[in-house]
Amino acid sequence: IFVALLGLEGGPGGGPIEGLEALQRAGHPVVTLPFAGPAQLGGEFYRWEFATAVAGHLLGIHPFDQPNVQQAKDATARILGGATVEAATPPASEVLASLGAGDYIALQAFLPRTAAHAAALQAARVRLRDRYHVATTVGFGPRFLHSTGQLHKGGAPNGVFLQIVGDDAADLAIPGAAYSFGQLKQAQALGDLDALRTLGRRVARLTIADLEGLGT
Repeated sequence: IFVALLGLEGGPGGGPIEGLEALQRAGHPVVTLPFAGPAQLGGEFYRWEFATAVAGHLLGIHPFDQPNVQQAKDATARILGGATVEAATPPASEVLASLGAGDYIALQAFLPRTAAHAAALQAARVRLRDRYHVATTVGFGPRFLHSTGQLHKGGAPNGVFLQIVGDDAADLAIPGAAYSFGQLKQAQALGDLDALRTLGRRVARLTIADLEGLGT
């Protein structure tokens, strides 16, 4: 289901949404909601939190039960405690070659959230979508681990995961901890990699430079 927020008087969010009519013609359910401005955001948070609870009830699941989020956290704690995880993975091209009907690609970027990185990731997402004709998503780590991260590991085994990593240009110590913020993020990336592989998911680890050559 696709949901579009439409501005009441043009401006940001106003006017036609690119591709919306094409989605409707293709038979996808499309919902349009009026959006009056930032003061409405609190109501939207409530709307979708409530919708999550209702959908969870209808699907017969507890929407706030996330055992695989904890699985990745536990793996991260082990790594920070000195455990080692093999970081090498099959080449991304090999993993992408396994895509089939109904699969999706998830770009998992453990990188600084900059405008340049966001643009590069979106460009890569579109290239991969057009090349392989599957759904594609992008998420910045580690924040995505608490949302789509549960779907990646606990959902259907139809995801192909590209974990994009790199060194931080700047790092900061964490007061009272034996590791820095950068080391924590690296451990979280390795922890998620370990959890994905433990569950038999298809995953490749690469750099942003490697990503730019994919999907062409």
